Amino acid sequence: MGSKSKKPAKLKRKEYEAELRVLHGELVAMQEWVKATGAKICIVFEGRDTAGKGGTIKRIVERVSPRVFRVVALPAPTEREKSQMYIQRYIQYFPAAGEVVIFDRSW
Repeated sequence: MGSKSKKPAKLKRKEYEAELRVLHGELVAMQEWVKATGAKICIVFEGRDTAGKGGTIKRIVERVSPRVFRVVALPAPTEREKSQMYIQRYIQYFPAAGEVVIFDRSW
């Protein structure tokens, strides 16, 4: 009846590392662009626990400057925070010019 979706083929370790190097190069180029232009970038990773968000974020920030890339992982909201507008909790962590903020929404 329905078609079964095929799982993508798993990369071999060397292929994975080669692709990771290329992507890290792209991130460094993006970092230089963000610094040069004063861009402000927010990236939100949201999903269930054990979905791979933490590992992905770790790979993203391992080769970039912590002065440009910042990770914000807030705990579950308090009762007061639940009653506020959603944005109120996050706005204080938004990026300044030349920064990238990665929000890790794991709760």
